[in-house]
Amino acid sequence: MAEIVEVKMPRYPECWESCGNCGSGDVFVLEVLVQPGETIRADDGLITLETGKVALDIPSPYAGRIIELRVAEGEHVAEGAVIATIEVT
Repeated sequence: MAEIVEVKMPRYPECWESCGNCGSGDVFVLEVLVQPGETIRADDGLITLETGKVALDIPSPYAGRIIELRVAEGEHVAEGAVIATIEVT
């Protein structure tokens, strides 16, 4: 039986709070790398975040099929927010 899991935005790196370069910018979704229905592997990128000078891919902790995306390009995303739901294989 397949399991549906939520992938949440991980904690931002601690250095973002103290860094004068990337820590001062707004964190937003630069690019969505997957679409609903797509099959992914663990560690495949889900979204790319932008913080002014730093771009960071957020990987999936699971392999499976994307059921729903809950973020869009240009949106701000908070720590702990649900990024996507995945049917784990």
